[in-house]
Amino acid sequence: MTQHSSSTLTRATPTQFLVGVGPSRADRLARIGLRTAGDLLFCFPRDYEFPAPPERIDRIREGEPVSLVGTITDAELISRSPGKSVFGAIVENETGAVRLLFFNQPFRAEQLTIDRRVMISGEAKLNGLRFEFVHPKVTYLDDDQTMTTPQILPVYPLTEGVKQLEMRRIVGGIVDELASQLNEVLPESLRDRATDALRNSGINLRQPLPDITTAMRQIHSPDDRDQLRGARTRLAFQELLVMQLALAIRRRRLTTDLRSSAMPVDPMLDARITNRFPFKLTDDQVAAIRQISIDMSRQFPMNRLLQGDVGSGKTVVAIYAMMLAVGHGNQAVLMAPTEVLARQHYQTLRQILDASRVRIGLLCGSLSAGEKRQTLADTASGNLDLLVGTQALLHGLEFKRLGLCVIDEQHKFGVGQRVRLRGGGVDPHYLVMSATPIPRSVAMTIFGDTDLTTIKEKPPGRGAVKTYLGRDEWRKRWWDFVRTQLKEGRQAFVVAPRVTASKEPSSAEDASSEDISSVESIYQQLRADQFSEFTVGLLHGRLSPDEKQSLMQQFAEGEIDVLVTTTVIEVGIDVPNATVMTIMGAERFGLAQLHQLRGRVSRGSHTGHVCVFTDGNQSPEEYERLTVFESTDDGFELAEADFKMRGPGDVFSAKQSGMPPMRIANVIEDLDVLQVARMIAQELVDEDPELDNPDLEGLKKQLMSRYGRQLELGDVA
Repeated sequence: MTQHSSSTLTRATPTQFLVGVGPSRADRLARIGLRTAGDLLFCFPRDYEFPAPPERIDRIREGEPVSLVGTITDAELISRSPGKSVFGAIVENETGAVRLLFFNQPFRAEQLTIDRRVMISGEAKLNGLRFEFVHPKVTYLDDDQTMTTPQILPVYPLTEGVKQLEMRRIVGGIVDELASQLNEVLPESLRDRATDALRNSGINLRQPLPDITTAMRQIHSPDDRDQLRGARTRLAFQELLVMQLALAIRRRRLTTDLRSSAMPVDPMLDARITNRFPFKLTDDQVAAIRQISIDMSRQFPMNRLLQGDVGSGKTVVAIYAMMLAVGHGNQAVLMAPTEVLARQHYQTLRQILDASRVRIGLLCGSLSAGEKRQTLADTASGNLDLLVGTQALLHGLEFKRLGLCVIDEQHKFGVGQRVRLRGGGVDPHYLVMSATPIPRSVAMTIFGDTDLTTIKEKPPGRGAVKTYLGRDEWRKRWWDFVRTQLKEGRQAFVVAPRVTASKEPSSAEDASSEDISSVESIYQQLRADQFSEFTVGLLHGRLSPDEKQSLMQQFAEGEIDVLVTTTVIEVGIDVPNATVMTIMGAERFGLAQLHQLRGRVSRGSHTGHVCVFTDGNQSPEEYERLTVFESTDDGFELAEADFKMRGPGDVFSAKQSGMPPMRIANVIEDLDVLQVARMIAQELVDEDPELDNPDLEGLKKQLMSRYGRQLELGDVA
């Protein structure tokens, strides 16, 4: 096997040809996605060891953190009884000797062998005339590795059969050879501009952002904490800037290259629409309508995300926008993630527009073939003004004059699905709604090309919701409370956990991976025992659309007292008289989903009550999550808490966003850097819309390589 010399090594060199790797270790590295020298170069440390300053052994003080470098001169493993052992070793250098002790760690005998050079970190205790370190941190050193000054050591992700010392040696060799070959995509003037903005945002940078070669060397082997902070900030800024540039370019395209029908609002049209609502709009709704009206008055497409907490009245705002489109002779479409919710929107529109000339259609999976054909024909001919439906809207649908697309619960649809609704040679205005509040960092990344409107104020007259984290001994008392509520005329939900297989369901109604045995057993038990005197219904995703619609209709009309259900009721079900909810197996739900479910009992004027029970003992992380849910009903606070607890990985998965994962930036920890990157990206695109400046050529190539396909920027380059 030929191992590459420094003169022939490139980022594309397979790992098996690297010095010190070979085929066997290359196979192990491939398990964690490291197949080339470039993969290793960009395998950034997941953490660092910050040893205490090395000290002379004759100057150690008891109880103070210290590091020392020495050689093992004696080692002994003593087994006292099965499972009980003591391993002791002596570490010496020119200033003295110390003893190391490890209890019940016999494997240390294979690691800490005589003549092995190590660095020991910990707190020493004096035992007789010699200091002892009990279970110190041990770093294994090469024979020629000196530690005259404190060295920050990288901690890399590992795989079975590859040790940290080996990983440091392999990556270190790659960095030495390849760091200087990287192309600089951030010219010095841009780095200085970013440095000033980052410092103004409160980030402590001692030196200007370093060039790429320095940053790569310092991220893998930092000289000190300041150099490490500078290197990491530079690399995170570059990654976030590339993303924000791509989003800014796409946003500019949507507002300059595309053309839409301008739909200005005047006082008469506003009054005609507003008078249709049998209630007074909240201040937040009025403000949202104002922003949307301004967008729709322009001749380029609105691209706005309307987010609001559960029950904040987003649908009313969407109906206003749809009526504005119809008022200008255009068609509008509202797409919902489930048929149950689509039918509910359809009924709401029919009630609000009763006795008007607006023609409303419904398109969903349960319609007969003839009904679907007629709806499609009426839409294409312009005989329908408003169309409500599910994902069935995406197949074979043509509009005569589509002016507005509204998508409810946007997180239920992939990027490709949302874009497809824009096809057919038309550029409608585009409004997406989410009842799952989105953290600021997510809004600036996944939705960075979208204007954001937030509704926090809830309509007056909505009852408060009290949340309880139930304990096993509470169950009998809780069911007694639910029965009391039912006897007072209220209704109740009981939610069983949805158990998913290896793949996530594509929508709330995808029941292919739904385990209904849990909900059925709970239904049978409650119907026979706790609620034997009441009418109990069973709802889950494997029922036919007609069966689901019939059950929800019976529940809405009060014919069913208790609805035992899966998360099919998570989105949008509106039954004001349902004021009690019991959630079983709550540890299986995310915070956002729990909050969505809780929103089903805050639709009316009565106080709502939600109690969550877990199946068995939950982990500390699960308990913390449920405690947060119990303590606040603010969806925005929960969204931030959920995002911090789960981390960005789940949020930025390809399934949800279609965006590549971050290599080093963390949108939770790097929110300040993200805000600076967004600001500078917008400034650069305003100054140079196509990034034609030769100094930005490398940056432009990088954004095209990383985001061109996902954000449809193929004609930028």
